[in-house]
Amino acid sequence: MTVLSKRTTFYLDPMLHRALRMKSAQTSRSMSELVNEALRESLAEDAEDLAAFDERGREPLVSFEDMLKDLKRNGRI
Repeated sequence: MTVLSKRTTFYLDPMLHRALRMKSAQTSRSMSELVNEALRESLAEDAEDLAAFDERGREPLVSFEDMLKDLKRNGRI
C-alpha cells in the first residue's frame, strides 16, 4: 500500500467478497489493488461517456416521431 493511500470502509455482497478474495489469491494481488483498478476503469469509462455526451451535445435533436418517419421512408421498418 502506498503512503498516499486512504483507508475506507464499505460493504460488499458476500459473494462478491468471496470472488474478490479468490481473484486476489489467484493473481497474487491484494484485494485493495483489484478494487482500485476496477474503480479506476469504471471512472475512466464514465469520463469517456461524459466526453462523448459533450461532443454530441451540439447535434440537433430529433424527435422520436421524426426518427420513425425517417426509418419508414428509408425502408428500415
